[in-house]
Amino acid sequence: MSELVTKSVAQEQPGQKIETRTAAQRVAGFTVVVTAVAVLAVLIATAVYAQDKYSLKSPSGIAFFDFKGYEDWAVVSSARTDEVLKVIVGNPTMITAYKAGVPGNGQPFPEGSMIVKLQWKPKKSAEAPFVVDVPDVFKQAFVMEKDSKRFPKTGGWGYAVFNYDASDKFTADEKSLADCGHSCHVAVKAKDYIFHPYQKR
Repeated sequence: MSELVTKSVAQEQPGQKIETRTAAQRVAGFTVVVTAVAVLAVLIATAVYAQDKYSLKSPSGIAFFDFKGYEDWAVVSSARTDEVLKVIVGNPTMITAYKAGVPGNGQPFPEGSMIVKLQWKPKKSAEAPFVVDVPDVFKQAFVMEKDSKRFPKTGGWGYAVFNYDASDKFTADEKSLADCGHSCHVAVKAKDYIFHPYQKR
């Protein structure tokens, strides 16, 4: 009788191991699926955010997509008003022209030149051992692009403003045509409508 019990137990044990292994495989498979879904969700969310930002167009038809990569463009200059701190950056075409002497040499900026004025509300630094204003809340990107065929009435330059708000979103400013675009830049027509020179560094 004891031999039969021993055989029966011995026969059951391999089956239990197989069932245990199958359950472990199921858990592992489920974990892989959950991880893949989570990664996919993050990638989709990132793509949607990027799409929202770069799918914007201004009332004048300027696409934010044309300025993609502006975050890494070279600094042209900086400025300060009572309300905002500004950093002006230019695309490689614009920077190359600056370095060749434009507009001081009387030449205009070439087609495809782009410049972006990034604007922040300032705040007093709580960390510096001296009084200094630093960027606080990002407010907007004021953009200009040189395309004489598209913008013949404004010296070849197109202007647009893309506002940034607390919800972490950009929107095309519906009033950007009147937001100190060409009307302000006419004052520097002799410099091909560009206020800021390429600052020494």
